[in-house]
Amino acid sequence: QVQLVESGGGLVQAGGSLRLSCVASGLTFSTYAMGWYRQAPGKEREFVAAVNWDGRITYYADTVKGRFTISRDNAKNTVYLQMNSLNPEDTAIYYCNALRNWPPVASNYWGQGTQVTVSS
Repeated sequence: QVQLVESGGGLVQAGGSLRLSCVASGLTFSTYAMGWYRQAPGKEREFVAAVNWDGRITYYADTVKGRFTISRDNAKNTVYLQMNSLNPEDTAIYYCNALRNWPPVASNYWGQGTQVTVSS
């Protein structure tokens, strides 16, 4: 079975940084593009960032471009999201996804999510 486990969330002050990790199992990791999505209270889940199978192509939502960086380590079956210059609008549960298509299209393979809270 495909399992995705996110970690690295927490409480951080505005302007601070966090690095999220997502460890995958049950799939051939290097054949999948990977993505990060987030969902804030009362809002729909939204796309944040995606990286193709070998890490050479990345997509970002306009709201995070220049602040967030997605990367992957196929030897560790792990995808990362480095988040800098965080603001309260970034507060959400962040989910990892093993993407179904490239350009990014989400699959039903989601992690449990990790909470990111940014205080003002």
